[in-house]
Amino acid sequence: MPRSIWKGAVSFGLVTIPVKLYGATEEKDISFRQVHASDGGRIRYKRVCEVCGEEVPFAEIAKGYEAADGRVAILEADDFADLPAASGKTVDVVQFVNVEEIDPTYFDRTYFLEAEKTGAKPYILLRQALAETGKAAVVKVALRSRETLALIRPVGDVLRMHTMIWPDELRDSDFAAPTDEVKVNDAELGMARMFIEQLTGEFDPTQFTDTYREALEQVISAKLDGVELPATTDEAPREAQVVDLVAALRASVDAAKARRKEAAAS
Repeated sequence: MPRSIWKGAVSFGLVTIPVKLYGATEEKDISFRQVHASDGGRIRYKRVCEVCGEEVPFAEIAKGYEAADGRVAILEADDFADLPAASGKTVDVVQFVNVEEIDPTYFDRTYFLEAEKTGAKPYILLRQALAETGKAAVVKVALRSRETLALIRPVGDVLRMHTMIWPDELRDSDFAAPTDEVKVNDAELGMARMFIEQLTGEFDPTQFTDTYREALEQVISAKLDGVELPATTDEAPREAQVVDLVAALRASVDAAKARRKEAAAS
């Protein structure tokens, strides 16, 4: 069982629900260490001041903010003392919304909320009330000394909490939009719809795997065992070509139909 990373309480009106917070996800990516290629020794780094050239012990390292003009403001503990508290243990519900109203772009990390023994009944009450009304709770919570916006919603028997970015942390996307001069015709749009219909189905995340990580694990295993590396096939990169969109989409639809027939037959 994972260890809780935070303990506090969800404030639901005059009802308080003591809870524990657990990370809902874990990184499966393969991490590497920097080593000396000739003998495999770890590469270590020292904290060295670029002004005096001396190694600095951790206790003497302060927080500094560098302005655009190069000036540096060094902040000490007293400078943070009068700031709005960001270390509270209460999750305050500030609003109830329909989940569909929240752009997924705002979601950051996902957590599980577990009720402490005394909070089981109000936990179930909030969970069922949210499920029956189809709502989610917008909350404010302090995690790792930073206040953040979050969303609590019921999923099965558990309440999940999704931390969210603040609106001013979302970049303007206008630069990425194609110009209005580019148009598509009805034939192209019709074929695109047909292709979408052919690949439409129930989302089952268990049907997808990280093929790159699986292949990399094989390479690492071979290296550790001192055996020959798995054979790989190099594919030449495809060159970008100007194509007939309708013809390309028609071929895509035919290929999707063939894959469906093969899947149904197997």
